[in-house]
Amino acid sequence: MADERELQEAVAGFVRAFGLHRPDQTPCGQPIPVSEAHALGELARDGALRQSDLAQRLRLEKSSTSRLVTQLINRGWAERTPAPDDGRGVLVQLTPAGTNAAKRLAAARAARFSAALDRVPAGERTNVLRALEILTEAMDEN
Repeated sequence: MADERELQEAVAGFVRAFGLHRPDQTPCGQPIPVSEAHALGELARDGALRQSDLAQRLRLEKSSTSRLVTQLINRGWAERTPAPDDGRGVLVQLTPAGTNAAKRLAAARAARFSAALDRVPAGERTNVLRALEILTEAMDEN
């Protein structure tokens, strides 16, 4: 039976193998921080988002999200606009350059995940995905 130490070692091994411990690039080898890549992905998928909703989706504090959005703006990838229904609300949306960056990241991510999935035996793929879902749910409860 697995214990917390074995789980810790397994997760740490996955983090290292996947490259999540590198702060200056995505696991897919793109030269941007993982947090920026996640923000680009959320904005590309759903369009303009309230900055507070982006914070919630990324599971970051509001101040961290504000700094993250500022980094995206400084790269020319995003812009802030006032929320039309709330004078204090702020929407964040991608610029055309941000949309292009998000597309590049999505292509790199798809290639990386496809290659990884190809190395998982076909009969184990469903089990691997389910185990990740269970672990994610367990971590969310903390």
